[in-house]
Amino acid sequence: MELFISLRGHSICFLFNWCLSFQAECYHYLFDAAIKLNQLGLDWSTPNHGPIQKGVLGSVVNINTSVKAGADSNHEIEPLRRCIVLDIEGTTTPISFVTEVLFPYARENVGRHLSATYNTEDTQDDIKLLRSQVEDDLKQGVVGAVPIPSDDAGKEDVIAALVANVEAMIRADRKITALKQLQGHIWRTGYENDELEGVVFEDVPEALEKWHAFGIKVYIYSSGSRLAQRLIFGNTNYGDLRKYLSGFFDTTVGNKKEAQSYFEISESVGVDKPSEILFVTDVYQEAVAAKVAGLEVIISIRPGNGPLPDNHGFKTIKSFSEI
Repeated sequence: MELFISLRGHSICFLFNWCLSFQAECYHYLFDAAIKLNQLGLDWSTPNHGPIQKGVLGSVVNINTSVKAGADSNHEIEPLRRCIVLDIEGTTTPISFVTEVLFPYARENVGRHLSATYNTEDTQDDIKLLRSQVEDDLKQGVVGAVPIPSDDAGKEDVIAALVANVEAMIRADRKITALKQLQGHIWRTGYENDELEGVVFEDVPEALEKWHAFGIKVYIYSSGSRLAQRLIFGNTNYGDLRKYLSGFFDTTVGNKKEAQSYFEISESVGVDKPSEILFVTDVYQEAVAAKVAGLEVIISIRPGNGPLPDNHGFKTIKSFSEI
């Protein structure tokens, strides 16, 4: 009121110019205020000035808009993810492909493979690992383990014993490096001869491409050898998907049901804290181990997967499009 009283007697032109100047000052003030709010970690562009955080690529993201689509009424905030680690069997790939295609192929071709490649460096290394594993199995009384004769006994006798042990290991679905390494070499021949083609679920390629575009590093962690993993993703029903993957982990990093394995992975991928890694698996015991190590965990529900315990407490998905 006092301002307008003091303006009495001034010209209309002066009043108009003053209003323009006042409007400019307002805009300048609002611009400065917006900068200050941003420096304080507040988003000025929304009615609710929630905190902001750095996104995966370092861009500023309003955490209020980071609520996962379809989240429940708790408005659970989507965590910051720098890496995603994926299981294969039952997660990216149907269990049936592994049990009905890969395992039978390895079992039916192990003798032929060993005979054809017996003197190669890879196969001699495979035999050395198998000998060591079988010696331990015999000491522990593992069912199906039979002694492997020395090389002096002759190639055919050695191969016969190896085949017997490998078939028993496959039947028992053992997650051991000696078996997985040999299987990887057998499958390599199958892929090279166009006798095998990797299979992934239809939502996998699009998800991998999306995560790659967002700058999220994606790794594979499977009980299968790293060679076997690269073969599956390099020769899939959707083409070569390895360009979207940053690396592969197998049982040489540790047992998938032990938390220490996931600590090792966290150290390897170079995140600031394990919670920046999302691990997706279909196996409850693996989920528990990863959670103990501090990773975020989601359980994959795919056709043919085994049942989960009641009240398991983990988030579940049926498609990667839900991530």
